[in-house]
Amino acid sequence: MPSIADTVMTPEQFRTWRKSLGLKQKDAADLLGLKKRMIQYYEKGRRDGRPVEIPKPVRLACFALSEGIGDFDGKQPLPLNCSG
Repeated sequence: MPSIADTVMTPEQFRTWRKSLGLKQKDAADLLGLKKRMIQYYEKGRRDGRPVEIPKPVRLACFALSEGIGDFDGKQPLPLNCSG
């Protein structure tokens, strides 16, 4: 069984995640607090010819958004539709 340290999200999985939520690249970037260009790098898996790994905080944010969590104030998860 792979360890947590070995866990990765592939470019294909990232693209599938975005599309499963019906998000355009710009929408995903806005929700994740990233530039659209980073979304493109993550989906391509490369930046300037070098491999790009999707960082753990981004993977966790993807999961939270999939679960309808739009933000967290340290006490309660805030629903996606309230994330402003």
